[in-house]
Amino acid sequence: MEIGDPRPVLDRLVQERGESYAALSRMLQRNDAYLQQFVKRGTPRLLAERDRKLLARYFGVDDAVLGGAAPVPPAPVIGVRLLDVAASAGPGRLVDAEHAAATLPFDRGMLERLGIRSTRLAMIDAHGDSMRPLIEHGDQIMVDEADTRVGARGGIYVIRLDGVLMVKRVTRAGDRMTILSDNPDFPAIGPRPAAEVEIVGKVVWLSRSLR
Repeated sequence: MEIGDPRPVLDRLVQERGESYAALSRMLQRNDAYLQQFVKRGTPRLLAERDRKLLARYFGVDDAVLGGAAPVPPAPVIGVRLLDVAASAGPGRLVDAEHAAATLPFDRGMLERLGIRSTRLAMIDAHGDSMRPLIEHGDQIMVDEADTRVGARGGIYVIRLDGVLMVKRVTRAGDRMTILSDNPDFPAIGPRPAAEVEIVGKVVWLSRSLR
């Protein structure tokens, strides 16, 4: 986005609103000639950031039209790390290390339509049957690593417990967490002290191939 000379913009705003350069200058706690000299003589060359922001707020315009930095549009895609690990949805899988095997490009607009606005996202495989029918063995799950707060209503989270990485339904009551499987054949874990449960992130989406 190209931003032009802010002087004629400010001059037009002043004229259209019937304002006074002297009064506006006093509002900025400057001498009466400050803004008139800026517009008519080019002195100072740029408005001070504080003055520019106050004027933009006063006139209800974007800071950029008065000489501020042009807004940077968000990237059309978000890179989601594909981690070379699997979260257990069944018997526990010990994980010593994890690293990105690749970065997958996801359309930002698609993610936002799904309600996903975080940029700290990762994809991992789910192994096991404990979260069936919601999560099947072999599904790829998207994890929001910025969302690690578990409340009373709970949600589906990737967690690390006793060195085991797993995906479970987690709820919290006070300083204790209950860890549940959706598959009734698997017993609940807990309640466990919250300090013993590392919340890696919340599961926000999954990918499944049609079989």
